[in-house]
Order: sequence, then structure tokens, then C-alpha cells
Amino acid sequence: MNVLVYLLPLALLLGLTGLFAFLWSLKSGQYDDLDGAAVRVLSDDDLPGSGSAERNPPASKPRNGGSKP
Repeated sequence: MNVLVYLLPLALLLGLTGLFAFLWSLKSGQYDDLDGAAVRVLSDDDLPGSGSAERNPPASKPRNGGSKP
């Protein structure tokens, strides 16, 4: 029975901490766009003309500094 003196406040503290974290995540907007990530996964960024060439421009010089023809 003496162990309940320690376990009951600890359980209440952990429960209140979880509730506080959940309420904080609601307030900070973590659950505002639930479908956005699912739609972004389906977008195909590898297609030509979708801007992938702008992110990865072709190298004009060799990186090793050599002068091979």
C-alpha cells in the first residue's frame, strides 16, 4: 500500500504532462493540415519541366580541377 503513495502522483503527473503536450500541439497548429502530407507524397517532382533542373544545375567544370578534354 505504501507504493501507491508514489505511484498515484507519478501517474497523475505523467497524465497531465501528456495532456499539456497534446493541448500545446493543438494550439501550435500541428493538426491543421492533415491531408497535405498525403497529397505531397503523390506529387511527382521527377518529371521534366517541374523545376528539378533548377534545383540541380549541371556542373560546368570538373570538381577535381583537372583539365581533361
